[in-house]
Amino acid sequence: MRYELYYWPSIQGRGEFVRLALEDAGADYIDIARRPRGMAAMMRLMESTAQPPFAPPFLRAGTLLIGQSANILLYLGSRLGLAPKSEPGRLWLHQLQLTIADWVVEAHDVHHPIGSGLYYEQQKREAKRRAEDFRINRLPKFLDYFGALAAQKRRARISYVDLSLFQMIAGLRYAFPREMARLERRRAWAAALHDRIAARPRLAAYLASPRRIPFNESGIFRHYSELDR
Repeated sequence: MRYELYYWPSIQGRGEFVRLALEDAGADYIDIARRPRGMAAMMRLMESTAQPPFAPPFLRAGTLLIGQSANILLYLGSRLGLAPKSEPGRLWLHQLQLTIADWVVEAHDVHHPIGSGLYYEQQKREAKRRAEDFRINRLPKFLDYFGALAAQKRRARISYVDLSLFQMIAGLRYAFPREMARLERRRAWAAALHDRIAARPRLAAYLASPRRIPFNESGIFRHYSELDR
């Protein structure tokens, strides 16, 4: 099947979690909004369907139109060989992906704690307070939760959750380089997972290609030195 991915063309954002799964699996897909007139096609589809997605990303797979990154990955996981076939296994991965979705929201809200419709410069004081709490309390909590799971993992098989954790580590290193360097000194699993995923042949080719949009200050992970330790 040829999949159609719909997401904003200039940021990694939530769409990147889906891109990583498609790229790692070597799936046949089109990143619609990055093609000529793709943005217009994406907006038309959001307005014309009887069951419109709230926002990108969404995926067209045959007659299905599936929204929300975690929901898309739930659908793709077993089809791309990135999730177990059993229902308990698929639900467990979905639960972990939803936890990652919570983590994504908290990382985003560091630089936009008041409202996403305001510029960062309009909420810098609040962002500084939010960043301190994120660095001291929330970031270690998420890292330690997934670190404990990594320590229990016995199988070498990669899942879409592993790919998403790679993206979280890469993004957080970009946004909080000093804090992540400090935290990772006692959490060797994070660097090990990041490097193992980055070395997978298809992903290594993707990461080195123009298809991988660079991190920037318009996406989820933004680097403002005043928010890092």
